[in-house]
Amino acid sequence: MTGKQKANYTYNEKMVKHMKILLMKITLRASWVHSLKEKRMVVKSIVQKLKNKFNVSVAEVDEQDVHQMIVIGAAGICGTSAQVDSTMENIITFVENNTDAEIIDIQKEDVEGM
Repeated sequence: MTGKQKANYTYNEKMVKHMKILLMKITLRASWVHSLKEKRMVVKSIVQKLKNKFNVSVAEVDEQDVHQMIVIGAAGICGTSAQVDSTMENIITFVENNTDAEIIDIQKEDVEGM
């Protein structure tokens, strides 16, 4: 057989119905940061630690050009709403304990299925 085969995608309503999607955005103030280079080092550290510890997708999502503001978004898939809530609380606690930046806003959402 030559060429690429097309993937066969099917929609499994039962599987999707039981997925819980974690979405959150954490805004931090890093008053000691005085340059974008310094901010990038702080952001890179936080993002990598969250990815490794919680197996979630994480990125800086806003205020990239403001050196004392850090806005991090996180997304992940869980099996239950309780797992979503627990993971979000653990992420918040981890950020509080692993950076000197002050959390000034948290937005959380638990989305069910698709």
